[in-house]
Amino acid sequence: MTDATLPKSSQPARSYRWIGIAAAVVLVGAMAFDTKIVQIGSEADVQVQKFSPVAFGAEQFPVIKQSVETRAADAVELAQAIAADKKAASEKYGVKTTTGPVFPVKFTGVIGERKANYSVIAVEGLPAELTLRVQTGPALNGTDLRDATGQIEFGQFKNQIEYQDAGSAINNEVKKVVLGDLDPASLSGKTVSVIGVFKLVNPKSWIVTPVRFDVQ
Repeated sequence: MTDATLPKSSQPARSYRWIGIAAAVVLVGAMAFDTKIVQIGSEADVQVQKFSPVAFGAEQFPVIKQSVETRAADAVELAQAIAADKKAASEKYGVKTTTGPVFPVKFTGVIGERKANYSVIAVEGLPAELTLRVQTGPALNGTDLRDATGQIEFGQFKNQIEYQDAGSAINNEVKKVVLGDLDPASLSGKTVSVIGVFKLVNPKSWIVTPVRFDVQ
């Protein structure tokens, strides 16, 4: 039986069926065209884009450590430069931040008293009125290491929480890599060599976050 011999009432139904099939084919084609295949681990992978403080800290700490070790100024030289002209010293040795310059510094000295999470270190040649402390844990405060290179900025992060988490993650790497086997309570009277950074808030009080801490 041909279309010509079909009852007139059957012909529209058959036409509608073919129209429906054609529409379905067009829809599937449009969906396929609009679908993007995302490979796991690629830049488009949502899992990769989600910020991981742990991964960030592990990735950035070696970079920061190398930069600080390369640029660190002798503590006595740096103290003299700051006393002579704080602005000039900041431009020559430091990295500018909104809350004050961050200085990379190195020194060898004898550990004295310990208070809270800090150990006081006596360094020969520093002014008597200058107190030098090193963060020896277990808690490490501040974002000095995050800010130490000038390469990590707020605009790289989604919000202030991520920015703060980045600083904390870098400090956690210090606790793990630099201070991991250290017993701060047993250091009094020992000679240590330190490389680290401090933010200049009070010229008479330096609080150094270490990237290297060697007990002699």
